[in-house]
Amino acid sequence: MNKTKIAVLVSGGGTNLQALIDSVGSVLTSGELALVLSGNRNAYALERAAKAGIATEIVVKKECADQADFEGRIIAALEKHGIELIVLAGFMNILSADFTNRYPERIINVHPSLIPSFCGKGFYGLHVHEAALAYGVKVTGATVHFVNEIPDGGRIIAQKAVEILPGDTPEILQKRVMEQAEWILLPQAVEKVSAAMMKGETV
Repeated sequence: MNKTKIAVLVSGGGTNLQALIDSVGSVLTSGELALVLSGNRNAYALERAAKAGIATEIVVKKECADQADFEGRIIAALEKHGIELIVLAGFMNILSADFTNRYPERIINVHPSLIPSFCGKGFYGLHVHEAALAYGVKVTGATVHFVNEIPDGGRIIAQKAVEILPGDTPEILQKRVMEQAEWILLPQAVEKVSAAMMKGETV
């Protein structure tokens, strides 16, 4: 059976991409990492992709005429590589409803909190962890969810809790959430969806 062809959309260092690359053959067996598409020409994630022998494409929003042109170029790249499943791994551009509606339950995102806490517009990167610490919650974590037109609003696939410890800073907490939740959860969720797609089932 042909494996589900996966594109990973990135903007920066690509630590979640690396977690996926490292999981190939162990956790990720039903999907093939066929493309890494970056919204930033200088993203270190592109080097990670090259080292792993994964094809890369670059689409920079400010080099495009408008949102439709930007998304059109992404769609063209996805079609060129026969992509069936899209993983957002630190992709810093919001995608429109036109784009997300084109791929219903075919776009996955990892968010560094237990949705519905600390999510939605403006909650990304360190902002999420700053908010969790400011609120005083004792447990945070990560959520992998399908992407729809509402930021962080799609159906939840998996969640993993991470304890907040005394003395945590946003940076320390961010690292713990990545190591204990994101990097474990994302490959598992991508495998789950890839396997279901191969069988023509829903998750």
